[in-house]
Amino acid sequence: MKYAVTLWFWVVFLLTAPVLFTLGALLLVVTYPFDRDRRLLHSLVCRWCYGLWLHASPGWRTRIEGRALIPPGPCVMVVNHQSAADILAVMGLFHPYKFVAKASLFSLPLVGWMMTLLAYVPIVRGSSTAMNQLLDPCRRWLRRGMPVLIFPEGTYSKGGQLLPFKRGAFQLALEEHVPVVPVVVEGTPGLLDGDGPWMSPTASIRVRVLPALPPESFGPDSQVLATQVRTLFEQTLAKTG
Repeated sequence: MKYAVTLWFWVVFLLTAPVLFTLGALLLVVTYPFDRDRRLLHSLVCRWCYGLWLHASPGWRTRIEGRALIPPGPCVMVVNHQSAADILAVMGLFHPYKFVAKASLFSLPLVGWMMTLLAYVPIVRGSSTAMNQLLDPCRRWLRRGMPVLIFPEGTYSKGGQLLPFKRGAFQLALEEHVPVVPVVVEGTPGLLDGDGPWMSPTASIRVRVLPALPPESFGPDSQVLATQVRTLFEQTLAKTG
């Protein structure tokens, strides 16, 4: 059954991804004079990815909880990382943000091209300039009023365990004095194991937005803040594990 579901998903993706890219490029041209943050383009992509691709199989169920807890204005949204399907899952937040992703994704046909159109933030993992690659463009977006979304683990573990949180996202929130918004993703390994390619015919995915942590509640140390927020994720996941 997983082979049939996998084949079906990739048929749907290959038939519809060029349509999305074409529509997205046209939308960007039309809206750029009054929407340079590309919020409308991001909204289109979120609804397409979440509504079509993440629901390509009738056995895939997704719940999004707590959208209303995302504060208006700039914030740093931090999300735990379980598989490549996390990206589709958080699209269901239907909230404007700039997504930080590894630079190699931007070279992928259609997907990477769309990420470039959306002005998402590329980062080369493990490079000596990785912190600046993260902080500099994200700082500019926050100052324009745009939230940024970051996976502070950087990658996901093979066993699905929560990895240590890197401090970049939290240093950014401290320096820019904006809230940290924890977003907990569960169940994506049940759909896609890591990077795939095989997909399960059934999956139950849950995305939960937790209450924002206001900047006045932070201490001055970004690494301490990263550890505190990771503990919050551990506790939240343990309650439903």
